[in-house]
Amino acid sequence: MKVERVVWAMCGSFCTFEKTLGFMEEMVRSGVEVLPLMSFNAAGLDTRFGTAQAWKDKVEAVTGRRPIEALQGAEPLGPQNMADAMIIAPCTGATLAKLAAGISDTPVTLGAKSMLRGSKPMVLAVSTNDGLSASMENLAKLLNRKNYYLVPFAQDDHLKKPASLQSDFGLIADTLACALRGRQLQPVLSD
Repeated sequence: MKVERVVWAMCGSFCTFEKTLGFMEEMVRSGVEVLPLMSFNAAGLDTRFGTAQAWKDKVEAVTGRRPIEALQGAEPLGPQNMADAMIIAPCTGATLAKLAAGISDTPVTLGAKSMLRGSKPMVLAVSTNDGLSASMENLAKLLNRKNYYLVPFAQDDHLKKPASLQSDFGLIADTLACALRGRQLQPVLSD
């Protein structure tokens, strides 16, 4: 199945934004229309990695669309069949927890709920410092739920951050291709 349009949501793992945008740009160059969406934190916080406005401008430059950053913009994604799938990259531990608990109080989690309403694939590219601690329970729950697919992940710095996990963002497109066929890209745990 060829994907024509995806929602690409970004959560507040700010240190991965530059890398994430590169893969978003590759997807756009491959002919996929990307509808960008940002969490409240991603769209609103200035950090040492850049200002919120600068990131929104970069996302718009890559996709040609202003990011959705409000609940009202995220809600119609599913009912209006606006995309074939949703990618959450980066997906933080907080977002994993909310998705696992069915909480939809951010643009990203409401967008996910909206897309899942129509059984659309949800591709999660994890980036969290507590992946092997507090977030592991939520990761496991989502891995066992219908329509959730994880971009393969590994420890990103086992010496300095032994509980930290990060997906291989270079595998987002492959994970999406598998997800559209109802399959989880394997192996989920990468080296």
